[in-house]
Amino acid sequence: MNFDELNLNDSILKAVSEMGFTEPTPIQGAVIPKLLESQEDVIALAQTGTGKTAAFGLPLINNTDLSDRKTQSVVLCPTRELCLQIHREMSNFAKFTKEIRMTAVYGGSDIGTQIRSLRQGSQIIIATPGRLVDLIKRKVADLSAIKCLVMDEADIMLNMGFRDELDFILSAAPKERQSLLFSATMPREVARIASEYMIKPVEISMGKKNVGTDTIEHYYYLVHAKDRYNALKRLVDFNPGIYGLVFCRTRMDTQVVADRMLKDGYNVDALHGDLSQQQREYVMKKFRDQSLQLLIATDIAARGLDVNNLTHVIHYELPDEVEAYNHRSGRTGRAGRRGTSCAIVNMREKYKIRRIENVLGRKILQAPVPMGPDICEQQLMHLIDRVHTVDVDEEQIAPYVDVIEDKLKDLDRPTLLKHFISMEFNRFLNYYGNAPDLMPVTASDRGGRDRGGRDRGGRDRGGRDRGGRDNGRERFDRKRGGNIRYAHINLNIGHEDRITPPHIIGLINRSTKGAQVPIGRIDIGPTKCSVQVAVDSVSMVEESLKRTPFAGKRLKISVHQESSSPNSSDGNSSGGVRGNDRGHGSERRGSYDKSRYNKSRKPRSDS
Repeated sequence: MNFDELNLNDSILKAVSEMGFTEPTPIQGAVIPKLLESQEDVIALAQTGTGKTAAFGLPLINNTDLSDRKTQSVVLCPTRELCLQIHREMSNFAKFTKEIRMTAVYGGSDIGTQIRSLRQGSQIIIATPGRLVDLIKRKVADLSAIKCLVMDEADIMLNMGFRDELDFILSAAPKERQSLLFSATMPREVARIASEYMIKPVEISMGKKNVGTDTIEHYYYLVHAKDRYNALKRLVDFNPGIYGLVFCRTRMDTQVVADRMLKDGYNVDALHGDLSQQQREYVMKKFRDQSLQLLIATDIAARGLDVNNLTHVIHYELPDEVEAYNHRSGRTGRAGRRGTSCAIVNMREKYKIRRIENVLGRKILQAPVPMGPDICEQQLMHLIDRVHTVDVDEEQIAPYVDVIEDKLKDLDRPTLLKHFISMEFNRFLNYYGNAPDLMPVTASDRGGRDRGGRDRGGRDRGGRDRGGRDNGRERFDRKRGGNIRYAHINLNIGHEDRITPPHIIGLINRSTKGAQVPIGRIDIGPTKCSVQVAVDSVSMVEESLKRTPFAGKRLKISVHQESSSPNSSDGNSSGGVRGNDRGHGSERRGSYDKSRYNKSRKPRSDS
């Protein structure tokens, strides 16, 4: 199906085509024909980022009587950011519909300007509940002739305490109207609104209620409360190309975290309710333009932030409501892209993860907080990638090449590389060189340790033996049944597809339907990646991956047998498979041993 088949006006189709849209999303394909063909009330359940604005916005514009200046439709939404976003998108849809007038009314802005606009006549009002109630009481907004009332993000409006305002507005609207309710979740209060103010509504649901999208990988990191901020920094440093949202619960926490990260040299800013509208718009513009790498925000402030290419959502603090977790996570993994949702959880909050899993109907994998060596390796590979892919303007640099060569003539190639890496990389080496493991010690960990923090094998809490060698992975493999032989599975996806080690592990877990597949080292290049899988699981993984595309891309798979195991004691291994992996994956970028990310992994202990 394409938009030409939806019986929309030519002027709307022209605008949609100019915006680059050809095929409607599933929610648009289901809702638009229903709203064009009937006056039935509709409840539409779909996740954030699935195109709900066009699903109701295109029919509203299409059905508007352009010869009548009275208000014919009202769109209610929870925040001024979302109000402005909807107004902006609907204005784009109506670009070639000349006689239509739309007004956005919301708090925190000059009410006089909004009053003048409404008095001039506005067929469609996009409003936040509080400001619309104010305008109705002033007898400026007249809902007596409306034919359609849309409640967008109804669950969020109720969570924000707009129940009385919604009741007031719905009571003020004529009973002979079409009511449309759009929501990502269906809590009890939303169901009450539907039963009390809607007439035999048709329910259209994209997927199960309250369930997140399949394009998002979910992980949580268990830490002590005092280590929450350090864990956040490690997650950011471990993902050098991160472009994401960090959610806090309160305005104060949001500003404190943003200030600390700015002081520590990160490219971030804060978004919360204490900012003026001008400040908010300035911050959001910087973030949309990717002038900021991270935006630290509250749940409410981030509503209406329309960015399709976020790589990560980080829950610095878990929300109180499961629905809010779903809304937050839905900010990434949009428009067919993959995304990652990371929650930093302290020991007392762990029960919330189980509650979220029960509602979402999916597992949230526990991952260890990245260790210092892992972060340094990721940063180094990122630096090498940047050098490898940088655009070289021969003409611009030509005048300086001879001078530079003369300056560096006393440095041979290996020495030059060492100087270059040290200059760019010393900060991470110095900071993370002896960084401790942040994962808490659990009761199951304590059973095998003496009072000095060593287990009976003589290892300290960091998983190191008395000689200082890291044996954590070797011990982990022995718990699976001794030495494991691995094979390389090579895939045709890499950094250009925005693939990360957690994505690869999630891909294998999903395709094999939760089988406990031992995974070793993962090497990622620009266009290819290689992952080590236990030999006895290779056939199953290969067949499963053939049926599992990544972001719509069919996977091409090849297998190369490994001659030794990563935990063998022949001296060729150092924590991961290194002794015999040369030549396998010549594009190696961002190599990282991910065996400790497997679901059966027990949490590591404190150092």
